[in-house]
Amino acid sequence: MNTKMTSAVEHIALDAATFHSVPFTPTLINFIYGNNGTEKSTIAREIGTDSGIAWQDGKSAADYSVLVYNQEFVDANFRNYGNLKGVFTVGEQNIEIQNSIAEKTQQKSEQDKLAIERTTEKERKESARETLLGNFQDGCWNKTKSIRDAFDATQTGFKRKAQFADRVLQIANPTEHNTEELKSLYETAFDPNARTYREFQQLGRVTRLKDSNGNDLLAKPITSSGNTPFAGFIKALNATDWVRQGHEHFTGTADGKCPYCQQELPSDFEEQLAACFDAQYQEDIDALRNFYEDYQSDMQGFVELLKANLQDVFPKISTKEYEGKLAFFQKLIESNLQIIASKIKEPSSVVAIDNDAVKTVREELNELIAGFNQLIQANNSVVNAKQQKQAECKTKVWELIAFTLQSVVSSYKTSRTNLDGEIVALTKQINDTRSALRAFETEIADLNKRIVSTAPTIKSINDLLRDSGFQGFILREKRGQQNVYEVVRHDGQVAANLSEGERNFIAFLYFYHLVRGSHNDADVSKDKIVVIDDPVSSMDSSVLFIVSTLVREMVEVCHNNASYLDNQVEGDYIKQIFILTHNVYFHREITYNQTHRYQCVSFFVVNKASNNSSIRHCVRPSQKIPTENENFNPVQNSYAALWSEYREVDTVIPVLNVIRRILEYYFMQLCGYDGVNVRKRVLEENKDKFVVTPAEGLPDYTKYHLASAMLSYISVNSVGLSDGLNYVDDCADITLYKDVFKLIFEALQQEQHYNMMMGEDI
Repeated sequence: MNTKMTSAVEHIALDAATFHSVPFTPTLINFIYGNNGTEKSTIAREIGTDSGIAWQDGKSAADYSVLVYNQEFVDANFRNYGNLKGVFTVGEQNIEIQNSIAEKTQQKSEQDKLAIERTTEKERKESARETLLGNFQDGCWNKTKSIRDAFDATQTGFKRKAQFADRVLQIANPTEHNTEELKSLYETAFDPNARTYREFQQLGRVTRLKDSNGNDLLAKPITSSGNTPFAGFIKALNATDWVRQGHEHFTGTADGKCPYCQQELPSDFEEQLAACFDAQYQEDIDALRNFYEDYQSDMQGFVELLKANLQDVFPKISTKEYEGKLAFFQKLIESNLQIIASKIKEPSSVVAIDNDAVKTVREELNELIAGFNQLIQANNSVVNAKQQKQAECKTKVWELIAFTLQSVVSSYKTSRTNLDGEIVALTKQINDTRSALRAFETEIADLNKRIVSTAPTIKSINDLLRDSGFQGFILREKRGQQNVYEVVRHDGQVAANLSEGERNFIAFLYFYHLVRGSHNDADVSKDKIVVIDDPVSSMDSSVLFIVSTLVREMVEVCHNNASYLDNQVEGDYIKQIFILTHNVYFHREITYNQTHRYQCVSFFVVNKASNNSSIRHCVRPSQKIPTENENFNPVQNSYAALWSEYREVDTVIPVLNVIRRILEYYFMQLCGYDGVNVRKRVLEENKDKFVVTPAEGLPDYTKYHLASAMLSYISVNSVGLSDGLNYVDDCADITLYKDVFKLIFEALQQEQHYNMMMGEDI
């Protein structure tokens, strides 16, 4: 598929006046056709003000001299009775200086190309670096989500990808810290409610119980050694313990009687009973009672201590096992106390308490307490140094993050170093190229200072004025003001007023010389972008022909950028050209033999509907090579074809259809008339052209009625009927139709257009 070449302005986003985000992609040479009011001038203005322009890589508006011919240009350059700014040109130079400028310009062009290539490559590397950084930031962020979520308070100030990745690159010592330990430190250091807790007290050893002979007493029968008859009687009954228990129970309450048989007790009963229990027996019983009390007291102290530990417990400690062992410890103590009590009740029995079980549980409790205290001590140390511990926690978290990202960071640093080196090298090359460009521009400007002159420009414009038929005035340098010239009438007076056509023509001649040269030194060495907006407004045909010739010359200068084969003019200083018009004749003149230049020439049509302007690119599949595209001239193909058909048709109905379409297209769409205005101009203001009055006889209104019928077609659709249509259908003379059709063009002062369209077979 053939493609269009690009130039300085690669793309325009039209978003002004009635254009709403309309894309426009021009090429080297651009012909733009559109009716009045379609906002063609907006396109020219947008280019001139660098609005919505996408420039060629490495270029901007500052690199070109953008010259726009439009109404604003005319107004700006015809002030103070027509004085014009002086125009520096490259007019009459000697061959040596011309050759030097051409050589320097070529060298500058090569440096321009090199600068564009290097700038494009640098931008590509910078884009790759940005992509690399973005991927690195995403990788760091995604791979550490669990760590960031778990240690959120340590991430303050780094909760965006960019800041987070920058911080990762600053970590010098990546370390694989224990996550559980780090989590414990984090939860305490960053808990606003964290505080210190009392440590658990451990159970000590009971020396008093160990040193007593209580366990020995439990292990031996305690009996009396009394030898009285009563003692013998009790022993014979094996009732020593029963008698002692009963005596202890009822002493002081029996009132001298036996509590069992209610008989009076002997008066010496107490003495006889006491004689039954010797001193050793009583001593052992007393020792056994003391042992019970000491055991109960000491064990109760242990229990109270263990219970006190459960007050205000550190929340991270689970006391379930501790409480279970405490309950078991209490049961052991209660069981042992019951055993001791049974021994006291029956001294002669042999019993034993489970000291080993008590010892085991005590040791297990102390082991739990030691573990609890380690946790409490760790918590208290963090709370007592909270700021330092928070800092320590942050450091360790970032070291853990950096450790997790070691491979990611290493890969990024390697790629980043390589790209940075390439960008630095390209930057130096670009700076060197720009220095060379500035040097060439200085040299070219210095050369131009030696050749730029106002006089050749004035002479050239005067020659063109004379050749155009404007013999009534010339341009003359204003006395006392260098580089300013004025319009002088044939009588030697400075012109105070010019017709619109004269103003536009002189302004265009001035613009033409600006394009060939410049009005300041800085712009002489710059390439040109030329925009011409409706240059033939209010001009007569002879002037329009000269303007068309000059425009074609500028088009050929621009075309030299695409090809120097068979070049008709010298130079390639115009790097892009835009020509906008609503004038069909001018459009046909400047676009002659241009459609075949597909690569570098484009045709466009500007339309406006419902207060919205649009621009259409005039390309279509090639008729010769269907896989390729070709240009088509919208004016020639849609309008000129009607004239070709008009010249060939020889029957009434077809010619009427062609006439209707020509009248509608040319007068209403191209010239901007409406149906009422056309009828008024033709049938009222020029009625005499259509009424034939013979020397004798009545006026003949045949042509008048036929013209009225033709004009009625303008406002009647393809299926509508009118009185005029009925009239026309009754007429069979096709020559008369064509005569009246020509008269309509003459009445509207468009005979030149009629003659042009009838004289060329398109």
